[in-house]
Amino acid sequence: MLRYNRPRRQFAVVLAGLAGFVDAVGFISASGYFVSFMSGNTTRLGVALGTDPAQALLPALLIIGFLVGVTAGALIALRAGPLRKPAVLACVAALLLAGAGARAVGSEWLMLMALVLAMGAINNTFQRGGEVTVGLTYMTGALVRLGQGFALWLAGKAERGWAAWGALWAGLLCGAVLGALLQSRLPMGCLWIAGIAAALMALLAIRLPAES
Repeated sequence: MLRYNRPRRQFAVVLAGLAGFVDAVGFISASGYFVSFMSGNTTRLGVALGTDPAQALLPALLIIGFLVGVTAGALIALRAGPLRKPAVLACVAALLLAGAGARAVGSEWLMLMALVLAMGAINNTFQRGGEVTVGLTYMTGALVRLGQGFALWLAGKAERGWAAWGALWAGLLCGAVLGALLQSRLPMGCLWIAGIAAALMALLAIRLPAES
């Protein structure tokens, strides 16, 4: 995060907001399971396997779907080269719109699968050397780095821009709040909004200059 300039940091915060939005919609729709937070699903999978194995199917499928999404997004990123960001985000937009369509025809399972694939893929947006540099759907690492940056600031050794990790976390939180609000007030429209937002971000990504 700290290696990127201000426009890319702002771009990452907005995408984290999109991830929070989608995860909130998925969380409410899936009765407490996640479409982007796989640590939570892994814990729920473990609890189910230890207490009621019949409840293990949904978290297992969500984890597998997320992994497939990450893999597909990584392949798209490899093939797209310098157009990695718009290509990955176009894929995310298509999946979110597919999820909205699945909800419209009453298929919650297909909707959840589309959402979890999209959230896996979106993590390939920020890469260097084939490795993810900014995780957009998981914030534990961001909070750890924020705490470390705060410690260095207290010691007078802080790296410039360290508070950007806090902005990334706040982006996810704000997106989750908005997603929860729209899920309760506009359940049939909120995923269309998310899909259109992802498509707009894909177009904006074209205007970002290639990283050095």
